[in-house]
Amino acid sequence: MTLTASAPAPLWNPDEDETLVCCAVRVETHDVKTFIFQATEPRRFAYQPGQFMTFSLTIGGEEIHRCYTLSSSPTRPDRVSITVKRIGAGPVSSWLHANLTPGVSIRALGPMGDFFCSPQPGSKYLFLSAGSGITPLMSMTRSHHDLGSCADIAFVHSARSPADLIFRDELNLMAKTAPGLTVTAICEADSDAEIWAGLRGRIDLTKLETIVPDFREREVYICGPAPYMAAVKTMLEASGYDMARYHSESFDFAELSADQPQPEAASSSDQGFKVEFKLSRRTIDVAPDRFILAAAKAEGMRLPSSCTKGICGTCKCKLVSGTVDMTPAGGIRQREIDQGMILICCSKPTSDLVLER
Repeated sequence: MTLTASAPAPLWNPDEDETLVCCAVRVETHDVKTFIFQATEPRRFAYQPGQFMTFSLTIGGEEIHRCYTLSSSPTRPDRVSITVKRIGAGPVSSWLHANLTPGVSIRALGPMGDFFCSPQPGSKYLFLSAGSGITPLMSMTRSHHDLGSCADIAFVHSARSPADLIFRDELNLMAKTAPGLTVTAICEADSDAEIWAGLRGRIDLTKLETIVPDFREREVYICGPAPYMAAVKTMLEASGYDMARYHSESFDFAELSADQPQPEAASSSDQGFKVEFKLSRRTIDVAPDRFILAAAKAEGMRLPSSCTKGICGTCKCKLVSGTVDMTPAGGIRQREIDQGMILICCSKPTSDLVLER
């Protein structure tokens, strides 16, 4: 009998593919679940560890968009996963926990994002996370582990209690089999079922110097709630750390506002500048006082977006020609602007434009 290798599945194409099907749900903690997805047709997912996808859900008759970092690793390309903490009365996280079960479909765009870490042999890293901010760093760690990169990784995760330690067993198992990986957890308090025997309280310079004495020699990647990230950044700056080697998630995906402005209907007053979307083969008219994204959505175009406030970078694209008035709020770096990138959610045309989208 002759065996022949089947051709690999095509890559997931965000411009054409949009539907993911939940194929498994894992309970991580009392309020955190991991949702594992596959495409409706065989697809492989290519992305950088640490990137995110934008999910579109209809909840209570309203379409809501949310960005979630992929906790999965691109080294396992047939599935992607997100790990979501249920946040009080948060409409999206509550809906996901209650309704997203195997077989349920969901629309998604991406993967995308500039917060990622490509495994580099011989590199030294410090991964700092708190709460559900662990997800991009878990994707990075899984990638390093799968590739046997032998990188020196010090992973320090902060949680409220032992019951809130996400991926606890998997991280400890990887640390046993990967000689370059050390994992340290810091808990603020005990849980009902466990008296915490490790480091207690919140991360500070004394704890960091005890856990990772050579942290100033490492590339730092950090993600967590805004107060945690602000405190750690201040701590590192005060320690004399070279902040050029500091990489942080630009915002907390889980805290994006759900009340995104809806696109207004197009009218004759919208006549202004011509905006050509090169890859989509669409040209629309955009008034000088109107954001490009809002005008495009009013014309029925489906474009990646999430915050609509210039924060998340989801709608970033290349400006091939023309000029815009852009008012970003952290979702784009100066070097990207210098390379001709813009955020269409917060950009108004000041001439005819050609966009690579």
